[in-house]
Amino acid sequence: MVLWRLPGRGVMRRFGIIAVFVVQLLCALFFISDLVMSMLGLVVLPITWGFHESLEIAAVLSLLIGLWMALIALSRLQRDHREASEKLRRASGAFMTLLSERFDDWGLTPAERDVALFAIKGMSTAEIAAMRATSEGTVKAQTNAIYRKAEVNGRGQLLSLFIEDLMAEAHLPAIAPASEASDTVEPEIRAGT
Repeated sequence: MVLWRLPGRGVMRRFGIIAVFVVQLLCALFFISDLVMSMLGLVVLPITWGFHESLEIAAVLSLLIGLWMALIALSRLQRDHREASEKLRRASGAFMTLLSERFDDWGLTPAERDVALFAIKGMSTAEIAAMRATSEGTVKAQTNAIYRKAEVNGRGQLLSLFIEDLMAEAHLPAIAPASEASDTVEPEIRAGT
């Protein structure tokens, strides 16, 4: 187990997997060819009993090592799945906390909070009205109040506020608008040519 943690473990791991695979393949080919030849009645040069036993031992050992490697891979996959689930749970909680903080800062009413949350989820005005058992005009008035309080022009800008906040919390660089990005990319392209 310690060998897997040494520097260059990727090369060692690949070499180990390939070696086990090659041994298993060679043993399988030998046993299948031996079976097929005996079924077809083909005469084959006899091999020594010791060589045949060595092949059987190599086949069993390679199968056991393959099983061990599969168990290690499975345990790593399970660990990675647990870690990813935990990160997703934390991110979901962080997003809801962020929403609540922003809604508090903007002074949204409970009805506006519901409408804002549904809008962020991507629901249409008609869907929000149906969910809240109200008219579409009321939902439109509430979304306009939300946009005014948040100082944005629409749903896209509202959502981008939260994305920017999440990126700031995750310490990810903000993405420059297209006009700024093209200004910075062109000199690099020119310098490379």
